[in-house]
Amino acid sequence: MLNLYPPYFGTGVNVTYISEDWKELHVSMAMRGYNRNAVGTHFGGSLYSMVDPHLMLLLMQLLGKAYLVWDKSASIEFVKASAKKVSSIIKVSDDDLDRIRRNTDNGEKYFSNFDVSIVDEDGDLVARVKKTLYVRKRHPESGS
Repeated sequence: MLNLYPPYFGTGVNVTYISEDWKELHVSMAMRGYNRNAVGTHFGGSLYSMVDPHLMLLLMQLLGKAYLVWDKSASIEFVKASAKKVSSIIKVSDDDLDRIRRNTDNGEKYFSNFDVSIVDEDGDLVARVKKTLYVRKRHPESGS
């Protein structure tokens, strides 16, 4: 269903794998005329959008409805320009989940940080994305 997500449909972004336990997701993007920048390499906004929603969606699935999960902030460092197919493996570890649960156990908000690498088909690093997600337990009486 993620491949039909409107910002992805037709952009060349393709979710190629989601593990059964929802702890790992693979996404790729082929070079297309409409995701190419002025110098013929991947447009930076397309590189970021390729990885943008996935950590939030994975955490929502892994933590369940008892938790509120929002994107808080993100930054991207462009390391190497590429016109080749790019991909990313996005993972949430058991340690990440334990740390989130431990830090939100008393209803506190917690900012969980993740690093995501985008590589080209030769394995060369194209970009590094740093994402911070806001997580807290929902208030049982209000659902928010």
